[in-house]
Amino acid sequence: MVETVSGARGPFTGAHTGPQFSALGVNQTPMEDGSIQCREVCGLNVSDRCDFIRTTPDCHSQGGYLNYLEGIFCHFPPNLLPLAITLYAFWLLYLFLILGVTAAKFFCPNLSAISTVLKLSHNVAGVTFLAFGNGAPDIFSALVAFSDPRTAGLAFGALFGAGVLVTTAVAGGIAILRPFTAASRPFLRDIVFYMVAVYLAFTALYLGRVTLAWALAYLGLYVFYVVTVVLCTWIYRWQRKRSLVYSMPGTPEMLSDSEEEPVSSNSYDYSEEYRPLLFYQETTVQILARALNPLDYRKWRSKSVCWRALKVVKLPVEFLMLLTVPVVDPDKEDGNWKRPLNCLHLVISPLVLILTLQSGAYGVYDIGGLVPVWVIVVIAGTAVAAVTFFATSNSEPPRLHWLFAFLGFLTSALWINAAATEVVNILRSLGVVFRLSNTVLGLTLLAWGNSIGDAFSDFTLARQGYPRMAFSACFGGIILNLLVGVGLGCLLQISRSHVAEVKLEPDGLLVWVLAGALGLSLVCSLVSVPLQCFQLNKVYGFCLLLFYVNFLVVALLTEFGVIHLKSA
Repeated sequence: MVETVSGARGPFTGAHTGPQFSALGVNQTPMEDGSIQCREVCGLNVSDRCDFIRTTPDCHSQGGYLNYLEGIFCHFPPNLLPLAITLYAFWLLYLFLILGVTAAKFFCPNLSAISTVLKLSHNVAGVTFLAFGNGAPDIFSALVAFSDPRTAGLAFGALFGAGVLVTTAVAGGIAILRPFTAASRPFLRDIVFYMVAVYLAFTALYLGRVTLAWALAYLGLYVFYVVTVVLCTWIYRWQRKRSLVYSMPGTPEMLSDSEEEPVSSNSYDYSEEYRPLLFYQETTVQILARALNPLDYRKWRSKSVCWRALKVVKLPVEFLMLLTVPVVDPDKEDGNWKRPLNCLHLVISPLVLILTLQSGAYGVYDIGGLVPVWVIVVIAGTAVAAVTFFATSNSEPPRLHWLFAFLGFLTSALWINAAATEVVNILRSLGVVFRLSNTVLGLTLLAWGNSIGDAFSDFTLARQGYPRMAFSACFGGIILNLLVGVGLGCLLQISRSHVAEVKLEPDGLLVWVLAGALGLSLVCSLVSVPLQCFQLNKVYGFCLLLFYVNFLVVALLTEFGVIHLKSA
C-alpha cells in the first residue's frame, strides 16, 4: 500500500527476494535484487523460521508490547500452531472488547463533559467531540496503521471496508427492522460530503502520494462539514421558530427534514425507590470500594444469562478502567466526584500516560542515568493527590473538578491507542501466517471489529423507534473516520518522518475493488433514495444486504487470485 525502500537484509537473502521496505515517504528506487518479505517465513523449513523472524527487518514491529510473530514461530512448537492462532483470535476479540468498553464508558463521557465545560452547543459537540468518541477505535486504528509503511494497507482496508459495511449492511438492517422516511436534506448533505471524501482518497491512491496540502485538505473538509451541519441546523430551527411565531403550521417537507426525534417521556427514575430510609455518611473506604465496583447487583438480577456471561468477561476491563481513568459526569449533582478514587487517579493516571505513550519507551527512560521517569511521575502524583485529599471533602466536589475530564480523556485515549496498536500487530501477524494482504484483513476483521458496536447501537435505536437517528449516525460517523483517519494519519507521519509527502502504492487489484464498491454503493443510494421519495422499506434494505454479500465474495475471490487482471 505504501511505497517502501530496501532495508537491511536477513540471512536468507540469497534464496528469497521480495519488494523493498523503508521508512514511509522516502523517495528512493528499490534495489534490483530486493529484500525479504516477512510472509516468506511459511515457505522455509520449520527449524529456520524462528531465526528468520528475529533477523528479518520486515518482521519487526515498530510499536506494541508483544512480538506476536516471534511468539508464533519461536515459542510455540510447529504442531501447536493451530493453538497459537486460536489464542491470538481470542486475544483479538478481547482487544475489540477493550476498545468498545473504553470508548463507550470512559472516552465518550469525558468528551461529553469537556463539551459541557466549553459550553458547546449540542450540534457542534455531536459532530466533533462525540462523533470522535464514537469513532475512536477506527480513528486510532488508522493512526496506528499509518505509522508503519507495512500496515498502511490495514488503514485503507478498514476505513473503506467500514464505509461499505455501514452504508450497506448496517443501513439495510435499519430499513429492514423499521422502515422509515429519511430526512431528505441531511441525507443528501451527508452522502455528498462522504462521496467527496471517498473521491479524495481514490485520487490519492491513483496519484500514489499524499502531500501535506492534501492531508490538510482532508482535515479542512471535515471542518467545513462541521460548519455546514451547524448552519443547516440553525437555519432549520430559525425557520421552525418563524413558523411558530406567525402561527403557521410547518410544511411536511420541513418537518421531514428535522434531524431531531422526540424522546419518549414514559420514563421513570426507579432510583428513588432504592434510597435508604435513614441517611448515613459513607466512610472513605466505603466510597472507594463502591466506586471501584463495576457490577450493579440490581441490574445483574434482572438480566439474562448471556448478558451476565458477557459482563463477567468485561469485569476485568471495567475494573482496570475505573482504577486508571477518571470520569466526570455533569448530569450528576456531585459530577461523579469520588474523593478517594479521584485522588488515586492523580497517581495512577499519569503513570498510565507515560507507560502507554510509545509503548512505555518514555516511562522507563532514566533521567541522568539514575532515576526512571515513572518514579518521578509517581512521586509528583502522590504529592498532588495528598494535597487534594486533605483540601477537599467526600460530600462536595472541588471547583477544579472539571480538570479530571481532561485527565480522563487523555488516559482513555492512550488506552484505546495501546489496544489499537496490539490489534494492528495481531492482524499483520495473521496476515503473515495465512499469506493474506493487509487490505483484506482491514476490510474484514478490522472493519467488523471496529464497527460491530456501532452497528448494534444503530439496530437498537431502530428497534426502539428511532430509525432516522440511527440512519443519520451511519453516515455522520464514517465521514469523520475517513477524513480524520487519513488526514491526521498522513499528517502525523509527514511530521515524524520530516518528508514532503507520503508515498502510496495500491495493494494490487483488491484496493480498487474496495474503492469502486464503496463509490458504487454511494452512487446507488444517492440515486435510488430520492427516487423512492426517501421512503426506505424492507426491499431496499435487502438490496443493500445483497450488495454487501456480493462485495465480500468479489473481494475474497480477488484476494485469492480467482479474479485478476490479465497481463499483456
